[in-house]
Amino acid sequence: MKTLLRIIILLSGLSLGGCFRELPTELEFDSYQFQGIDEDAGFWKPILLESGSDLSVPNPTSVSSPEYQMELEQVKEAIRTMNEQQRKNVNYWTNNPVIRWNEIALELIAKYNLIPGPNEDGTYTLPSPNDPDGPPVFPFAHPPYASRALAYLSVAQYDGLIAAWYHKFRFGRKAPFEVDPEIPHAYVTNQIPAYPSGGAVVASASRAILTAMFPLEAAYLEEKEREHLECLILSGENVPSDLEAGIKIGEEIAALSMTRASGDGMKNAQVSKPVSDSIANAAFERFGWKWKNLESPTRPVGLTPLFGKVKMWNVPNVEATRPGIPPTPGSPEYLEDVKILRKYANEVTVERRRIANFWQDGLGTYTPPGHWNDFAREFIVQYKLNTIRTARTYAYMNMAIMDAGISCWDAKYYYHYPRPIQTIEGFETIAGTPNFPSYTSGHSVFSAAAAEVLAYLFPQEAQKVRAWAEEAAISRVYGGIHWTFDATVGTTQGRNVAQYTIDVAKLDGAD
Repeated sequence: MKTLLRIIILLSGLSLGGCFRELPTELEFDSYQFQGIDEDAGFWKPILLESGSDLSVPNPTSVSSPEYQMELEQVKEAIRTMNEQQRKNVNYWTNNPVIRWNEIALELIAKYNLIPGPNEDGTYTLPSPNDPDGPPVFPFAHPPYASRALAYLSVAQYDGLIAAWYHKFRFGRKAPFEVDPEIPHAYVTNQIPAYPSGGAVVASASRAILTAMFPLEAAYLEEKEREHLECLILSGENVPSDLEAGIKIGEEIAALSMTRASGDGMKNAQVSKPVSDSIANAAFERFGWKWKNLESPTRPVGLTPLFGKVKMWNVPNVEATRPGIPPTPGSPEYLEDVKILRKYANEVTVERRRIANFWQDGLGTYTPPGHWNDFAREFIVQYKLNTIRTARTYAYMNMAIMDAGISCWDAKYYYHYPRPIQTIEGFETIAGTPNFPSYTSGHSVFSAAAAEVLAYLFPQEAQKVRAWAEEAAISRVYGGIHWTFDATVGTTQGRNVAQYTIDVAKLDGAD
């Protein structure tokens, strides 16, 4: 009933308002002819579901039925009375709205990627999902948080669309513009059945996932969902019952996704100072060194010390991709690295500074995981992927990125290796030094994992994306915040992590 009421409000014009906002991460592209429509995608292997048939929808009414004919009239009236702002909205959402919801996620990550400031007495209060208004506000969308938000969003979109595809090609109900020639179609035609609406699946699931991840944005996300659903009608792509069935799938897959998230261990990743100290002391007993935070004022603990214990998507256990022991401080290998870092610090070229700055992805940005989602988006449009192929790309890449972050953070806090600025006397960086241990480099692991998945999905771009990953890795060395072995070992680590996800992708039936 709530779903149907939402659609009735949408069609009656009693909307929540027309807040159309340009996103800083927005890509300009028009609707396009898909490379293919993947009629068999309903039988691909999902990630959270066992099969696309797990989520059911009611049998649709016939296009000749009075009920459906009434829906067509509603669509015609909505299109006839469309205003200029609504036309802009239709053009914005295009026929691949998976991209738009990913852009919204990147916008929110950048907005919330801000370190909570110290209290007046120099202490820190951590953001809490139980009190999202704070202060400080929740969340702090740092790279591990960003990787997790993008993974859960993308997986829900992908599984939801597999379920939608299963029913679309089982029922075969055509889009309203195909049924009634009086209904104009706003997008390039791709002959994909309309029931249930894939766009509604994406809108509903995305709004639910992102609201859970960014609770203070609930009203904004509800408005974006409303706007997207309205555009599915105004474009001639769907009738209200198409939307209702799609919303049902979207809400159900979002609930399954959030059930996994609630038990993945992320709520325990940020720890108290005694626990943080015990992790550091354990590393010192193990290896004879530990990282020390050189901030002023110093935050009591590093960034999510137990992110390395969060449940992984495709790697069987975190030890499977844990790298070997880094060089002992004072050893020949370590001293050779000191020479390299001093050389870079004394010979800061324009090109090295450009690379360090390009890959910085620091506070107020969409982080390294977001950077790779941006790259993926360009390839998706270039190669004209349809919505389910788009969701598949994001899902596998973001699962690999999240697994890479978990593997990296395991190494960071298991080895607790000091950063160059801590052990090289008089050393200065050209980039801000992060609040967590050095080995291995997060940029390197995130980037290598993302690049390997993109190389698998877009083999024509393999050389390019792998070169980008290596540049991302060396950028942290140029910036002076990582050892070269942080970068080289981290790159290998990211590739190893990605292979587990690629092995899963090879068996899902899409290739």
